[in-house]
Amino acid sequence: MSGFRLEKDSMGEVQVPAQAYYGAQTQRAIANFPISGWTLPPQLIHSLGEVKYACGVANRDLGKLTGSGKNPINDQQVTAMLSAAKEVAAGRFDDQFPIDVFQTGSGTSSNMNANEVISNRAIEIAGGDRFEGEKPVHPNDHVNMGQSTNDTFPTAIHVAVATSIKQNLIPALGRLRDSLADKATAWDRIIKIGRTHLADATPLRLGQEFGGFARQLELSVGRAQRALEAVLELPVGGTAVGTGINTHPEFGSRVAAVLASELDIPFVEAANHFEGNAQRDGLVEAHGELKAIATTLFNVSNNIRWLGSGPRCGFYEVQIPDLQPGSSIMPGKVNPVMCESMMQAMARVIGNDQTITMGGATGGQFQLNIMMPVMGQTTLESIMLIAKSADAFVDLCVADMEANEEACEAAVEKSLSMVTSLNPLIGYMQAAALAKEAFKSGKTIRELCIEQKILPEETLKEALDPYRMTEPQA
Repeated sequence: MSGFRLEKDSMGEVQVPAQAYYGAQTQRAIANFPISGWTLPPQLIHSLGEVKYACGVANRDLGKLTGSGKNPINDQQVTAMLSAAKEVAAGRFDDQFPIDVFQTGSGTSSNMNANEVISNRAIEIAGGDRFEGEKPVHPNDHVNMGQSTNDTFPTAIHVAVATSIKQNLIPALGRLRDSLADKATAWDRIIKIGRTHLADATPLRLGQEFGGFARQLELSVGRAQRALEAVLELPVGGTAVGTGINTHPEFGSRVAAVLASELDIPFVEAANHFEGNAQRDGLVEAHGELKAIATTLFNVSNNIRWLGSGPRCGFYEVQIPDLQPGSSIMPGKVNPVMCESMMQAMARVIGNDQTITMGGATGGQFQLNIMMPVMGQTTLESIMLIAKSADAFVDLCVADMEANEEACEAAVEKSLSMVTSLNPLIGYMQAAALAKEAFKSGKTIRELCIEQKILPEETLKEALDPYRMTEPQA
């Protein structure tokens, strides 16, 4: 066979690479969208396969594929079509999805790409010749039966996003939460100085500080779960404009049930197919939760970066693992590279939210949103960046991070905010005067109180006990 074969669609003949599983419509899209070189994310390709499988099962069970309609197929061909869809879902044909993300805004090109690949592979599985002109398992009539890109492509996006959150994001955030919580427990007796406004504040325990970080991640896990819940309604069944033309009334609910069973995620048919087809508000909501998670991770990694600053001229209250030389000119310099990596990735996610917001706000005119490919790609990118950054941060930073107990405790006695615990005993104004005098003289609060006999020795010792300051007092 030569380097190309002729394939035919409703617009005529097209030359397609000889061995490609895709066909004419995919080839046209390759030629029409030479934009970025970014193809659909693998998760979205796999979810297209899952959706086509579920649609095939629904049509099989409803008797639509082997019925009396135009071009019925036999049971062997139905089974082959379902097997081909599952192969796409398993990632066997990722290289057969070459269309640029920046394509037709409904995702029609990629939907037809999936239909063509599944059609040709099904013919092959059933023992036919996929290079013949007529398609016994047809991409439109059989693989796309009861569907429109307008409902199946956003369904695939929802499936991909929910699956990625469940399989990748929630576990990664949970690992980081647990790792931070372990540090909080291990460091619970280490006293350090607090900082508000980047200025000295009252003491706290290093474990308490890291317990706060762990709580931020616990809340992030909840946000990830809410992001998943925002995409559980599936538009499938609405077909072209939400009316369900050319499909069975039970089709949408059956497809959702198959996907829920196959993926162990409680997908349901959209409550209103006109909303389900036209608007991507659920995706906007989901990415809003991702942005909040990214904000948290940026904050936590930046705080750890500050706590590890030094080693001699910064705080250096935690020792971040040394991973690589930090300078091409300063020998021995080591930088908090994992913190910086996390911060850059989270900046990207926060920026991605603007793309999703614009896609949701401006893309949904009347019965269709026409920003779907970029919305799907961007959301999946954000999930990937958060999950991989969180895993790397655990493995290469938090797990082997150590407390510098000496540095933590050295600043406590010097802090002027130690005077805060004297407020109930001597009043705010006298305490403020002591703080100013201590700063001017270079003495500690304790030294001044002893010199000036501000309080009895035992009372002063109890009042200025740093550990006592880290908890409420009756």
